[in-house]
Amino acid sequence: MKRFYSSSVSEDLGCRRGEFSRKHYGSVELLISSDADGAIQRAGRFRVENGSSGEVNYTPGTWHRTDVHLENPEYHTRWYFKYFLGKVHQNYIGTDAEKNPFFLSVVLSDQNNQRVPQYHSILWRKTGTQKICLPYSPTKTLSVKSILSAMSLDKFEKSPREIFHPEIQKDLLVLEEQEGSVNFKFGVLYAKDGQLTDDEMFSNETGSESFQRFLHLLGDTITLKGWTGYRGGLDTKNDTTGTCSIYTVFQGHEIMFHVSTMLPYSRENKQQVERKRHIGNDIVTIVFQEGEESSSAFKPSMIRSHFTHIFALVRYNNQNDSYRLKIFSEESVPLFGPPLPSPPVFTNHQEFRDFVLVKLINGEKATLETPTFSQKRQRTLDMLIRSLYQDLMPDLHKNMLNRRSFSDVLPESPKSTRKKEEARQAEFVRLGQALKLKTTVKGEATANLATTSFCKKEPWESQSFCSNFPHEIICADSWGQSLLVSTDAGILLIDDGQPSVQVFDKTLQIKQMHVLEALDLLIARTDKGKDSRLLVFRLSAVQKDIETKQMIKSKYDCRENKLERTKGCHLYAINTHHGSELRIVVAIRNKLLLVTKKYNPRNSLTSSSLLSSSESPVEEFQYIREICLSDPPVVMTLVDGPTGDSDNMICVAYRHQFDLINESTGESYRLHHVETNKVNFVAAIDVYEDGEAGLLLCYNYVCQYRKVYPFNGGSPLIQPSAYDFHFSWNQVFDCLWGKCYPQHHKCSLHLQWDKLPMTNPR
Repeated sequence: MKRFYSSSVSEDLGCRRGEFSRKHYGSVELLISSDADGAIQRAGRFRVENGSSGEVNYTPGTWHRTDVHLENPEYHTRWYFKYFLGKVHQNYIGTDAEKNPFFLSVVLSDQNNQRVPQYHSILWRKTGTQKICLPYSPTKTLSVKSILSAMSLDKFEKSPREIFHPEIQKDLLVLEEQEGSVNFKFGVLYAKDGQLTDDEMFSNETGSESFQRFLHLLGDTITLKGWTGYRGGLDTKNDTTGTCSIYTVFQGHEIMFHVSTMLPYSRENKQQVERKRHIGNDIVTIVFQEGEESSSAFKPSMIRSHFTHIFALVRYNNQNDSYRLKIFSEESVPLFGPPLPSPPVFTNHQEFRDFVLVKLINGEKATLETPTFSQKRQRTLDMLIRSLYQDLMPDLHKNMLNRRSFSDVLPESPKSTRKKEEARQAEFVRLGQALKLKTTVKGEATANLATTSFCKKEPWESQSFCSNFPHEIICADSWGQSLLVSTDAGILLIDDGQPSVQVFDKTLQIKQMHVLEALDLLIARTDKGKDSRLLVFRLSAVQKDIETKQMIKSKYDCRENKLERTKGCHLYAINTHHGSELRIVVAIRNKLLLVTKKYNPRNSLTSSSLLSSSESPVEEFQYIREICLSDPPVVMTLVDGPTGDSDNMICVAYRHQFDLINESTGESYRLHHVETNKVNFVAAIDVYEDGEAGLLLCYNYVCQYRKVYPFNGGSPLIQPSAYDFHFSWNQVFDCLWGKCYPQHHKCSLHLQWDKLPMTNPR
């Protein structure tokens, strides 16, 4: 059985698309301030988040979110520790066509404790690690060559060889640690009302009562001397960095806070170098500022630090017992969530604590992707990989490296050395388990990584909707709280906990469908070949047939629902960013047919419900024009221009490229070329930010975001910009109802929320 994903979160997806806009994540500003002597201080350009969208105004204390979660949590990213270490797995060494060494690790494991075996694979290269999941088939053995091909590595200078020695696990664990810290150290700086320089702020010997309550909210006060947990660079033997500090464990991460009033104070040293040595070298610093909102506000230019990239400004309001939050991020730091509410005021203190810690952890992870840190990490990773490669190559003809080439199968060992192989595997597992225990005891693994129990589900993880669905699913869409599903047995309406209802019999093989409740429409594409058609139904008529338990319809009962000029179509797309009309583009081989339906959003549903159930909406659609392409499209998406006059576009994918087609003129423009030998197009998802269009181009294991600018003199402005980015998925992903999800290969009917990528956007 195949896993099935629900699109019932489409409205939520639309809301979250808007949250990737400047009004939620702030604008980039050049922040300038003056010190106590009036001298101008420049801190560079910072993105300022204050939660003020100008549109939504929540009453303080009424704001609740369900999407405050860690981005790229460690139990998703630390694959080698979680899936490989302490288990039998294969490790390979080789060099690519540019003579750069690489390592490949492969393990056969369970999928999220759901009894679905699959291969987890990690490719270690100087540019970083790449992780993917590949399906397991008992009848088809996976080769190393096919795994590397899935990672877009097809050419080699030296073919990969398997590494036998169990000590390789220590080295690969070191490589994985370059991805970033599991534990965190954050600065906490206390600022009195009216203080404008870092010398003044660092000279505060004690904090106010409200500051002490804030520290108590963040974590526990611990004695440093003799402390055995994560110390964050503080002295735990001789009290040279103070006697106490604030510490907490949050979602498996240990966090040590460098609190300015708890670090050593010197009356002779005006600059308080000891305090600045710790807080000035933290990537993230919380600034707790006393005073009213109308008083002088903190700016990053007040702090002289080239290392701190994120400041979280916290103010406490004694009148309503609330906290207000403001975030400053250096402009090179990628966007990170969660977005601040509007206004950014929290009366629920526990909710505020969770929000702040998630925001700061996500912020530090995002900062590690800036050029300052990523280039340093890449140099370190390159050095480690080359050093490890040079250490291993002298043993190429010894027992450490196996001579089996990448064309050999993964799970099997040579029969002639079966006993020797079993002994090696036993030693391999023993050493791996010892390493895992040592890493856990040292506090270098999160609690989620250390435990073997099932981790708490994240908001984007699947939830079982029907645990034993008996049919193969072709396509589907949500209808209210139900699911309309096209299967090999016909079209079924499924509700949680209720028996399924047959809507159409199996003679109507629907390959693609959209349920448009606001328009009272069901749009569907029938099977391929000469009988392929686009069908349109009134949802109210379908609903009436279900309620009155009329005879189940077959394809012969749908003749009045056919759009005749769509004969032979193999693909269609609709505009999801609805303007004044519904637009449909239908692909018939290499020909595109544009179809529209005018509607009035105020009375469309009402007028439709008054019509008889037998009346077809076919006559409400009109044919606009035909456009010829050079090849039949594999993927299509309609993109609304800002005016809707002559700037609407169609994104099509064929061969090795994505193109933009002008709806009015039919002119074609190259949007993106895929630089791989094999390309599996998945989708082109339209994303709108502040009314401007963008496209998420999905293929293979990659999603590439491209900003789509309005047409200028008949041609779109397509050029690289700061808004363009891409990220990689670690699983094969598929697309149902215009959304992309990792593709699971053997499972039951599930309700799937939008899945996040496992690797950071670049």
